[in-house]
Amino acid sequence: MAERATIDEIATGSRLAAGKAVAFVLKGYPRLSETFIAQEILALERRGLDIRIVSLRHPTDPAIHPLHGDIHAPVTYLPEYLHDDHDLVRSALYAVWRRPGFTRALWIWLRDLFRDPTRNRIRRFGQALVLANELPPDVGWLHAHFLHTPASVTRYAALILGLPWSVSAHAKDIWTSPEWEKREKLADCRWAVTCTNTGADHLANLAPEPRRVDLVYHGLDLSRFPPPLLPPSLRNGGDADDPVTLLSVGRAVPKKGYDLLLNALALLPSDVHWRLVHVGGGALLPDLHRQAEELGISDRISWLGAQPHDIVLGCYREADLFVLACRVAADGDRDGLPNVLMEAQSQNLACVSTRVSAVPELIIDGETGVLVPPDNAGALADAVQHLIRAPTVRRRLGAAGMARVRTQFSFEDGIERLALLLGVECDEVLSCTSPSTRL
Repeated sequence: MAERATIDEIATGSRLAAGKAVAFVLKGYPRLSETFIAQEILALERRGLDIRIVSLRHPTDPAIHPLHGDIHAPVTYLPEYLHDDHDLVRSALYAVWRRPGFTRALWIWLRDLFRDPTRNRIRRFGQALVLANELPPDVGWLHAHFLHTPASVTRYAALILGLPWSVSAHAKDIWTSPEWEKREKLADCRWAVTCTNTGADHLANLAPEPRRVDLVYHGLDLSRFPPPLLPPSLRNGGDADDPVTLLSVGRAVPKKGYDLLLNALALLPSDVHWRLVHVGGGALLPDLHRQAEELGISDRISWLGAQPHDIVLGCYREADLFVLACRVAADGDRDGLPNVLMEAQSQNLACVSTRVSAVPELIIDGETGVLVPPDNAGALADAVQHLIRAPTVRRRLGAAGMARVRTQFSFEDGIERLALLLGVECDEVLSCTSPSTRL
């Protein structure tokens, strides 16, 4: 409790001014892989916060989540590639260069560019110019989701406009950003939140005031994940006509470890009958398809691609075991606390994952799931085989995991915390009002 009281003291006097809106700066919107952000925006919007969404990229997913349809915040898209909108960027520069904060923003960007001489760094400043020029005058605060590119654009624009800003850090943005950049952003922002203890500890050690960084779990909106009506099956992998269904939901990127999962599945004995359902897009899918063919297991795998919420929920309820082989990628990228693990556990589904990042903050090995070392196909195969053959153990782990998620990982606590930091007043039953609606 002392930690949270201190962060309140830091935020006191630097919250959203009365009658002002907050601009949420996102890398892309809407995105199926970032429904946790949409969940947060919708919840804050329903608590009275006036939100504007700013996206650095246009959507590319073939579908949207139902949450996106419920959000009323208007969306502004910044130029994704400066050479396609050079007139817009030029006019923005002409409009904002006289602003009192422009010189400092330009100097900081040039210093950043010297240390990171990339096209992306140039694009960040161009997007910040457009954001600073087009931001509605009623916006009094900027909040970035992700500490890398979105926070850079937000920081430059906030400097130009003289506005306060804050940031939600997550996973890749924490572990792949250079230390100098994290230190300087944490020094400039009013406060930062992140969704894991490991991430919070790391950032607190880099911040000028360690308690400026707060832990806010995403949690799960349990209204979208009601308990399943049927108990888990008792399949044990002994019937070739009724195999155990393994499920994994996640993008095909290195940190998800899908190549490792395929290698582990190929190690299973021939008398263990299983099928794998994968939900998610990602650049590595063609490579994984080829790997499955080479391993001789492609006929047991269904690659569904990215899917909307109702399809994913149905997959959780039809599966017997959830597997996610998280790892630390070569560039340092790693998961934080994967939302899909919470989603799976909310559906009474036993989970196997790895001891990476914040996964052990959710799964207690042997009690609410099973954890194995990362990058160990043999250990993963042993754990999966054991749980395929032991349906009663799956039921016990699934029930314990569901109870833990539903009692300790509801998203309401995190939303209340964010609402308070942003200046939305919440009473004991989370009846909230924004500063613009206070009496």
